Amino acid sequence: MRHTTVCAALVLLASTGIARAETEVKVWSWGSAAPALEATLEGFNALHPDIKLTVDKLGYSDVKSRVLAACAAGGTGLPDLFQFQNTEMELITAQFPDCAADLVPLGFDADQQAAFPEFKMFALRQGDRVVGMPWDSGPVVMFYRRDFYEKAGVDVASIETWDDFQEAGKAVQAANPGVTMINDNLNGGAEFVRMIGEEQGCGYFSSDGESITVSQPGCVAALEVVKSLKDQKLMTAADFNGKLQNNGAGVVATQMSGAWFEGSVRNNAPEDQHGKWGIMAMPSVTAGGSRAANFGGSLLAINNNSRVKEAAFTYLSYALGSNEGQITMLREQGLVPSLISALDDPYVSEPSEFWGGQKIWELVLGRLEKIAPINGTEYFSDADQVVIANQTAYLAGGFDSAQAAMDDAAKQISFATGLPIAE
Repeated sequence: MRHTTVCAALVLLASTGIARAETEVKVWSWGSAAPALEATLEGFNALHPDIKLTVDKLGYSDVKSRVLAACAAGGTGLPDLFQFQNTEMELITAQFPDCAADLVPLGFDADQQAAFPEFKMFALRQGDRVVGMPWDSGPVVMFYRRDFYEKAGVDVASIETWDDFQEAGKAVQAANPGVTMINDNLNGGAEFVRMIGEEQGCGYFSSDGESITVSQPGCVAALEVVKSLKDQKLMTAADFNGKLQNNGAGVVATQMSGAWFEGSVRNNAPEDQHGKWGIMAMPSVTAGGSRAANFGGSLLAINNNSRVKEAAFTYLSYALGSNEGQITMLREQGLVPSLISALDDPYVSEPSEFWGGQKIWELVLGRLEKIAPINGTEYFSDADQVVIANQTAYLAGGFDSAQAAMDDAAKQISFATGLPIAE
């Protein structure tokens, strides 16, 4: 396949520029991404024994704050490589355009960029420059307890819309006392609004980043779904750690997230839950929808002041630009590849014992081609905080309708950014 050849050439090309003596490359990473990087080192060092990668595992907020502070200080204190979320990379490119190195002169040319889906490359282009290599992606799926659904007589194939899901939820909860149908981070995030909104083709900003679209019908419909789930007592609040705790305790039937959550579910589940979980596509607001969105997913960027850029790029080319590196991270930590050629790897078609023998990666990676790019812009974090606050107020009765809540959010974001509200 062309992409496989391209990425193999990428590794070969990058490996020609490094020094003969041992070169140390340092990287900041968070969560399951850090052990995923470490899992690639055996294969990488078999090819490049003279490059030593040191992974510093930090919290997500720590990485973000430290990277932004280091970029503001002209790159002082920044490691050679750093992880960042795709949706927030424009914070760096807009405020600190010279902080991340351009990968094009290092060998990341147009053909190699084409080895990744457009929705991942979108935020990494800065004119002719490319300031990071796509890492994992987050196709949104539903993780569900097969045994809870089966006890209720619910066939997941019958769930196409959120109305279907809510009817199924009533049956699941009735058949499994003490179990809640689904969790969402209602107290500190607008995750469902973002995921459901994107499935409906709506993000906080227009595709060109020039106007505010958070009050458009798709985003409003997303907030209405959240309100309906909560009002019908089918949803309870839980943050990331709370979701894992509820999974382990057996008190939740479904979780919706980016597919990177697979490793967290699998690696934290007690032994008696192995084989009891399954994965299905997310519902749509209306029948016939795409049932595809992206939530989360990261990139690795090179510090523009790094003295070992070539060595850092050599590692990127292996870990992110080769099937071997990407499939290693998928197998060990459930990080979903962005590299298109990885979809053809035999591992993708293997049944998973934990997931009840389901070929989960065929379903997950099959969503990639259906995902449309969403423009986060440099204002994403600020807009997200506004939406979180208005969601909280709306669920507590502070707005008469989802439309009113999103109209108010659009006005606040417009005031803060100076961008117009889309008609």
